[in-house]
Amino acid sequence: MSKILLSGNEAIARGAWEAGCDAGFGYPGTPSTETLESFSKLEGVYAEWAINEKVALESAIGFSMAGHRALVTMKHVGVNVASDPLMSIAYAGVNGGLVILAADDPGMFSSQNEQDSRVYAEFAKIPLFEPADSEEALEMTKAAFELSEKLKTIVMIRSTVRISHTKTLVETHDRQAAQPVPYQTSIPDWVMMPAYARPKRLESDKRFAELEECSETSLFNHAEIRDTSIGFIASGACYQYVREAFPEASTLKLGMTHPLPESKIRAFADSVDELYVVDEAYPYLLKGVRAFGIEPTPWTSPLPAAFEMSAMLLKESYGSPIEQNTTALELQKQVAVPPRPPALCAGCPHRVAFNELKRMKAIVLGDIGCYTLGALAPLTTLESAIDMGASVSMGHGFEVARELESKAGVSQSTSNRPVFSIIGDSTFAHSGLSGVVSTVYNAGVGNIVILDNRTTAMTGGQGNPISGKTLQGRQTNELDLPKVLKAIGVEDVVQVDAHNVKAVREALKAAANNKDKLSVVICQAPCVVEYRIHNTVRVVDAEACRGCGTCTRIGCPAISMYDTNIAEINDKLCNGCSQCEQYCPFNAIHSKEGE
Repeated sequence: MSKILLSGNEAIARGAWEAGCDAGFGYPGTPSTETLESFSKLEGVYAEWAINEKVALESAIGFSMAGHRALVTMKHVGVNVASDPLMSIAYAGVNGGLVILAADDPGMFSSQNEQDSRVYAEFAKIPLFEPADSEEALEMTKAAFELSEKLKTIVMIRSTVRISHTKTLVETHDRQAAQPVPYQTSIPDWVMMPAYARPKRLESDKRFAELEECSETSLFNHAEIRDTSIGFIASGACYQYVREAFPEASTLKLGMTHPLPESKIRAFADSVDELYVVDEAYPYLLKGVRAFGIEPTPWTSPLPAAFEMSAMLLKESYGSPIEQNTTALELQKQVAVPPRPPALCAGCPHRVAFNELKRMKAIVLGDIGCYTLGALAPLTTLESAIDMGASVSMGHGFEVARELESKAGVSQSTSNRPVFSIIGDSTFAHSGLSGVVSTVYNAGVGNIVILDNRTTAMTGGQGNPISGKTLQGRQTNELDLPKVLKAIGVEDVVQVDAHNVKAVREALKAAANNKDKLSVVICQAPCVVEYRIHNTVRVVDAEACRGCGTCTRIGCPAISMYDTNIAEINDKLCNGCSQCEQYCPFNAIHSKEGE
């Protein structure tokens, strides 16, 4: 037994290991990524990145079916992808303990929305735990596995970005090996056809009654009675905000938040003069409390309906005077911080494709990954980013609409602009391939650009089927993109060096001219963060530079131009990709050996 500092993600991984969990499955996505990475380094476990969250959960279900404990990790939008098997396994039940981590992102620090995963637990009628610090993250994970096997149900742990990434002291213990649960053939338990699913639906209601009792008796749900003139009901990170903002107030700290403990909530509400319910981004607890016929005290001003909660926001909503210059949050609100917009890295292989598509005045339908930054200045090329894999399917839909317009003789402003779907290699494996299959099946036309940088860069450089790199370094196969695409019926497939401006330009123009077929251009070059492959850097010949600004417009953060109207290249940032050298119309940029 020892105490160490762990983030919430690391604590969940440690808790699963201590609980005897044998395998972890997941898909990388901030703020969940470090959980499975940490788990993979622990002794005696198997861990893998699946191609998407649905496959990860299905693999874990199979592992559980075989009688062993499994952990599944994903971010909140990944739960959408996994919701199909989630809703069915909630009926079927589990064999070995099965726990799913849903890491939410209030404030959308690295996500396209800030949905609340607790509604999935409510929808599926499965138990839900919400840790408020790393110690609870570890203990709740262990409790989740025990509850999963006791009631034969999948259990969800819901974290948020502050809990996922904040480090607190954790008391660790030795691993307790879990005995495998013997598998027995039982078709009615595992085959969710209507005849078997209907009785399972009724079983889920019976199980839910047991879960309600578990919530009432859970030590994770407890009242902390202090000043009874004011009381707060809160869970997760919001509990910490309440304690910071109102240290003397009574609190009902909820750690198992589905089902909600009705008796404990009623008793706490009766024990305080004023009752406040604290949620962030979505009023999950508030709706639950009101469903019991309890009406909390109204806030002086409503809690924010979006983004992260904070101690300062709680005080403002309550109507408390705010002390000035006392917390980092207050300072952040008062001090003007210079804007630092995100940008593709210096030497990023995606940059050429975006610049060439911009030159073509193309309509570029984007996807989720580093390349989403193509929507920002100075590239300003990407015109959509909805969800993983959407670019391919949206491109097909856009082309279908234009075909209908053409047949009807309707002329639109987009008629002469080529349409390109742009997607990364990891996202393509995640959910882009199915869009291509559907487009080919429906005899669709259009253009797809796959930005293959050999990694899942946005979440920290994880492997994927195209890179052929597994989480635990096992020997594996590297998916051959051109062969796969041709095998499913894409005839026009071209692969080019992503840094070669001329090759990329010609490939994109040729694809745009092939108006009667589906064309795919693969721009391949390794991520400059994961694989530094250039031994040279670029420098500017001040005498040859005309100050035209062409090099600065490609958006590389290593290039700048000051009052002298002469471009400069920061050799500490330069990766030697040569893109600026190729774009310079006056041959003013050349290479030199890097240090």
